[in-house]
Amino acid sequence: MPTTGTANGQGGVPGGGVPDADASTGTAPSSGVPGGGLRDIVQLTLPAASAYLSVLRTATASLAARGDFTLDDIEDLRIAVDEACALLLLSAAPGSNLECTFELSPGIIQVGVTVLSVDGEPPSTDTFAWTVLTALADEVSSSVSTDSRVTIRLRKRRGVPENNAVRESNGYSPTTAAQTTKTQWEKNAGAPNNGPVGAP
Repeated sequence: MPTTGTANGQGGVPGGGVPDADASTGTAPSSGVPGGGLRDIVQLTLPAASAYLSVLRTATASLAARGDFTLDDIEDLRIAVDEACALLLLSAAPGSNLECTFELSPGIIQVGVTVLSVDGEPPSTDTFAWTVLTALADEVSSSVSTDSRVTIRLRKRRGVPENNAVRESNGYSPTTAAQTTKTQWEKNAGAPNNGPVGAP
């Protein structure tokens, strides 16, 4: 069964206490960040299997909507998170969990997806999936810890990324990439649930 958890943002409350998570929303209470904004941190832990990616896609869309992201931004982020998970599931250790952390601040969502890998190698940056990630998110990076846990981090700002114009002038369109990915999902709709890519 998938589980969800929350983590509090930086900062405390008067008297040195730490506020409890909001049980009604499943998110940590907002906390102050430089510039007077608010930040929420939401953590989800799911089995490392493509059958559970629909849960993550739904959570991604819900959190982006909470941040007043546009419909296009929400769809871009859903696809980017799904591709990041698909890349990690290719080398996930059997029986491991997929851990996803969302950090929400005004106009920005940062997503980190982590899984225990069998080979301890970062995902290749020469694949179509990585191209989709870099097109749909403003910033993408990967890292590997000493215990072979591989993490992909995404950062998405509200609105169209400034460098999309450069990508499109080079013949690459995020819209085209998103449509191609959706088509691949449709073709894989009958694929087994334990594969690296799930149904839409």
